[in-house]
Amino acid sequence: MHNDEFYIEKAKKLFEINTGWGDSGEWTNQDFVILSEKIQEKTNVALSHVTLKRVWGKVKYESLPNTHTLDTLVQFLGYENWRSFKSQNGNGVVPAQPIIQPAAIIPAIEAKISATQKRPIVVKFALFGVCVIAVIVSVFSVKKKPPVINNGDYKFSSRTVVTAGLPNSVIFNYDATKSPYDSVVIQQSWDKHRQDRVSKDDHQHTSIYYYPDYYKARLIVGGKSVSVHKLLIRSNGWLPMVTQLPVPVYFTKEEAIVNGKMTMPIEKIQAKNIKLQPVPLDMLYGNVRDFGEIYSDNFTFETSVKNDYREGAAICQLSKIYILCEGTAIYIPLCSKGCISSLDLLFTNYYTSGKQNDLSVFGVDFNSFVKVKIETVDHKAKIFLNDKLVYSINQDIVKSKIIGFAFAFQGTGSVDYVKLSNGKVNYRDDFNDTSGGTLTQDSSAKSQESR
Repeated sequence: MHNDEFYIEKAKKLFEINTGWGDSGEWTNQDFVILSEKIQEKTNVALSHVTLKRVWGKVKYESLPNTHTLDTLVQFLGYENWRSFKSQNGNGVVPAQPIIQPAAIIPAIEAKISATQKRPIVVKFALFGVCVIAVIVSVFSVKKKPPVINNGDYKFSSRTVVTAGLPNSVIFNYDATKSPYDSVVIQQSWDKHRQDRVSKDDHQHTSIYYYPDYYKARLIVGGKSVSVHKLLIRSNGWLPMVTQLPVPVYFTKEEAIVNGKMTMPIEKIQAKNIKLQPVPLDMLYGNVRDFGEIYSDNFTFETSVKNDYREGAAICQLSKIYILCEGTAIYIPLCSKGCISSLDLLFTNYYTSGKQNDLSVFGVDFNSFVKVKIETVDHKAKIFLNDKLVYSINQDIVKSKIIGFAFAFQGTGSVDYVKLSNGKVNYRDDFNDTSGGTLTQDSSAKSQESR
């Protein structure tokens, strides 16, 4: 194997261990999108999910990754650069290791002993030592085959404790008694930190979910994902919260929806003993529910937003508008005009970074509300700010069911209204009350809320 190809394969294995996501051959497009975000968070370098898919062989690409890409990948793993990674993992081409045959060693040793006229007793001990070494080499040269893991041998399902609302506990039912290992792993989502190791002989496990969204729960045996199923955690209308680990700080709808706006004044945040400096918080308004048959490749979304905080480290007023979908997402960034380098944009499979591309159109003046409109038709999208077309996407948009929205503001912010429609499904919330908005659907577009 070519020198760099060998180390690239080794780096991929380390990524599987580091992320806890198991066999990278089973990673989805969304996994690479999330990995791209994680790499940028840790290294401050943007590698698009398309670049990562090329490295992992998901997208056809004839040449090897460039040095910049390789440096960034191993820096995520904790190495200084690609050269350092190779040096610490056996620099150079790995030579083929021939299998040593005992029958060939012994005559050669005997001949050498005879030539140096060793005494017979020494010859006996030398032959004995060689035989012992030969046996050890023979034993360890035979690789132990990994156990066979058949997906059909395992069962995995779940149910939420409450229909909607956060936090929400999920009861996982599983049968992993045929596992060749004593324990297996239940993973809440793509995040390796949301893993629990459980006994293969047990049949139930519970986990707490703190954020509304669409998740893919996994049962993992020996590093292999043997069963995956979708899990929709609904919010029971709008849910305001300050995001933090391990548990967010929740507010009630009544605290946030006032006078026709969804907003969270600084005074209400500080009343819960939450500090906004020196590290600014992130205020999130989320709403996850069944909107019926409306998809990411054909919809119109409208809203009007304003970031209300511009103090200290929150000078950039970073804000994002999320449209949550099954297995993917759309997010549109906004910020003060001088900070556009820190932005990135995701539209299902399409991703771009402000560090590599000009996203200056998303630099705005938050002294007043900013009107945002998104239109998608036939897998193509247009983004409007204050009724002006500012960005078009003509590629990579996939069809995925829309399941919710989220508004994230560095510091805090306000939302004036939200509208979503495709002609058959029509949703609107003007925040005149806390009901969560009005949803109307044609009979052909209806889906049961109880599902």
